[in-house]
Amino acid sequence: MKAYIQPAGYRLTILTILLLFLLSACSLTRKLKDDQALVRKVTITGVDKEFNEASYLYVDKAQQPNNWLNLQFYLTFSRNGKKDIGEAPSILDSGLVEFSRTQIEKFLHNKGYLKAKVTDSITVKKKRAHLYFMANEGPLFKVRKFQDSITDPRVRALYRQNRITFSHIQPGGRFDTDSLAYDRDEFYQIMKRNGYYDFYRQYITFNYDSTFNKSVVDVKMLIDNPDGKSAHPVYTINNTLIVINNSNGRATGKADTVQVDSQFRFVDFSKRFKPRGITTYIFQKKGELYDADKQNLTTSRLSELNVFRNVPNPSYEKLPDSTHKLNTRIEMIPLKRMSDRVEGEFLFNGGRYGYNLGNTFTHRNLFGKAEVLEIKTNWSVLFDNGRNSGSSNAIQNQDFKIGGNLIYPRIISPFDLPILGKYGVPHTTFSSNYQLFYQKDLVKRQSFINSLTYDWAETTRKLHSLTPINIEFSRGSIDPAARDTLIKQGRYSYIYLIGRTVYTVGSQYTYQQNANKLNSLENFIYFRGFIDVGGNTLGLLTNLLNTPRDGEGQRKFLGYTYAQYSKFETDVRWYRHLGGERQIVFRLNPGIGIPYGNSNQLVFEKNFYTGGANDIRAWLPRTLGPGQFNRADYYGTDGLSRARFKYLDQYGEIKIVGNTEYRYTLANNFFGTKLKGAFFADFGNVWRLPDSIGRAQNPGGEFKFNRILKSSAIGIGTGFRFDLTFFIFRFDAAFKFKDPQFEGSDQWVFVKHFNNLFHTGKFKADYSDKNGEGYHFMQLNFGIGLPF
Repeated sequence: MKAYIQPAGYRLTILTILLLFLLSACSLTRKLKDDQALVRKVTITGVDKEFNEASYLYVDKAQQPNNWLNLQFYLTFSRNGKKDIGEAPSILDSGLVEFSRTQIEKFLHNKGYLKAKVTDSITVKKKRAHLYFMANEGPLFKVRKFQDSITDPRVRALYRQNRITFSHIQPGGRFDTDSLAYDRDEFYQIMKRNGYYDFYRQYITFNYDSTFNKSVVDVKMLIDNPDGKSAHPVYTINNTLIVINNSNGRATGKADTVQVDSQFRFVDFSKRFKPRGITTYIFQKKGELYDADKQNLTTSRLSELNVFRNVPNPSYEKLPDSTHKLNTRIEMIPLKRMSDRVEGEFLFNGGRYGYNLGNTFTHRNLFGKAEVLEIKTNWSVLFDNGRNSGSSNAIQNQDFKIGGNLIYPRIISPFDLPILGKYGVPHTTFSSNYQLFYQKDLVKRQSFINSLTYDWAETTRKLHSLTPINIEFSRGSIDPAARDTLIKQGRYSYIYLIGRTVYTVGSQYTYQQNANKLNSLENFIYFRGFIDVGGNTLGLLTNLLNTPRDGEGQRKFLGYTYAQYSKFETDVRWYRHLGGERQIVFRLNPGIGIPYGNSNQLVFEKNFYTGGANDIRAWLPRTLGPGQFNRADYYGTDGLSRARFKYLDQYGEIKIVGNTEYRYTLANNFFGTKLKGAFFADFGNVWRLPDSIGRAQNPGGEFKFNRILKSSAIGIGTGFRFDLTFFIFRFDAAFKFKDPQFEGSDQWVFVKHFNNLFHTGKFKADYSDKNGEGYHFMQLNFGIGLPF
């Protein structure tokens, strides 16, 4: 969801910025008592650079300097000591300073500096306190010798077999008590994966002896047996009881009960599910060793089916004999069978306004095996207020979409494929969608798309989506007056682009890497690659059958021309964490579509467009490019044609878009949200292929390597993100910095015409006279979620 707002928001933005400056000018100590001081700075010296940044985390939170904006919000808006917004001031407390000193000292001990000492001092000036912590680390202790003492021979063999894969405790390495804890946790997980259901971390202990004169440590790891037992018992899985309660969480009424096989017993109080849809994603099988990883995997996959609202971890019951077997119980509460969600947004831009209404109906568990049916409708309408059309409130365009998706939580195939559920629930989606687009005085286009798609996860980092069958049919009907105008002007490519009837049969494939990290603060590279190929099978078939051709010399099949093309697009992003909640992201998003064989031009819907809230944000969608194409120069005084083709003539077969965004936190508590900020720069454009049939109607829009920089746009801006945890509201103000529709130094509009930024000057007046509409330097975008 996103909205676009134009110059009416200038004053509001300026007032907001002024308010923030006024807040920052106010004294941070204005509400302190005479005997109080505000902690404004903390300095730690003498700590090895490897641990210096981490050492600041051991200063008590109440003694860490406030973020100035968080504190200003608190001082300005909070009343009667209530923490309504922002962050309470960090008041100097000598007891907490001493506590911080000891915590830093313990941290250094844990990192191998067993003789480390930390002292502290405080300076106060004008009620502002500066805390100093001075460390004397002493010698770094290293591991001299490592031994283990494990009574149970099976456990000892398991430990020695796996130790090399996880242990951080190695002779000659740093002695680090955090590594001892890490080793204990890692081997505990190994035990839990190998049948040791009753094994606890407390069975693992470490003894270490420090030879202080030599700064070395001898370490021994011990694993005791349970009291009164000669070994740790190993458990196997026995029977599994699956209980599905009613949607209200109660196990009431008569249940559907099925003994599925020798392992599974299925009890369904909701009477809505069939056993196979559930048992497919239970990974602990009868006779197998108990495995905590498979337990967690079962919980995760059953949750991902999106038909249950509560899937707790399986519970286990030991059989009352000496066989060491476990009966499993899995109890779940289903979501309501049907739900409906309505969404809406409003758009306002330079005399045009409109709305977008959407509705999604969901039917869960349609056939009893966790299938999901989605029916989506969307209706978008754009009006004109009378300044840009002959009649007030005239509808400029409408876009109506309706479609259905039937989603199976498994791969449906004639081939016997293994269950691909280890890293995520695979899906088979049957999709059918209809779209009707209407633009006043120009065209009505209809499209009908049917597809079959498989989605699966190769690993947690690698996702695949394959659409082996994608059938698209589209038909355009041009307004007679518009057609006559196009013919008179010799612009046959536009008639061909938006007015023809065409279909294609093709395939699509998408590969993603590291999509699971997109909301993290790690250092990683995200990659998405997309391939869309259509018409090749039809091309081979029609050539073999020698089917008839249309007036353009293109083959027809079943009475209609078909499209033949290949389209490629990639999205590569570099995410770098800069400490705290600061992050910088660089994105490059190129793509190309190539018509060939039976087509000399891409289908209208397959072209690239740029601009918008997730792209080059200083331009509205479909209002940039191609290349250096200048609509005013091309249409001249023909304002009618210019108005008719707005949003339709700025497309290309080639796209190169890039973004750089710096993200940071402004306030941790801003009226119940976390307020984050961003500075960004967007660049790129779309271009026509050099041999494109319609390039003559987009002069300056042809792609040339030696003109990429000259024909690229640049936008800069800043924005706010209101993080509500479960979703993010986004507000961005973007400014045109370089506009490729102009020539030479005139392209650098932000620098050359800065005095026209917030008021009408000669530049804007001349542009309005030539184009019949105003030039907008700033574009305000509102959306949900991050732009990338």
